[in-house]
Amino acid sequence: MENVYSVIIAIVTVLGSAGAFRYYEKRQMHKERDEDFIRHDCKDRIAKLEALLAASSREKDDLRQMVLDLTKEVAALSVKVEFLTKENEDLHKKKRTTK
Repeated sequence: MENVYSVIIAIVTVLGSAGAFRYYEKRQMHKERDEDFIRHDCKDRIAKLEALLAASSREKDDLRQMVLDLTKEVAALSVKVEFLTKENEDLHKKKRTTK
């Protein structure tokens, strides 16, 4: 009778350990899938961030060039305004002297 109990215990142990093995095997497989998903998701996010960084760098360069161009225009207009102001003053002086 004791042998029967030993055999039953051995069978239950073998079946339980096989079930536990399958459980841990599936658990490991899901963990690997999750890690792969996270890895691919991170790669995609990095690629998008790199593209955004490159685009913002180009935009910054364009805006910097635009500021330089506008600065040149302002300097040219300042010279014109200064010249026209002097010419206007001279014309006012000539007009006063002719009266």
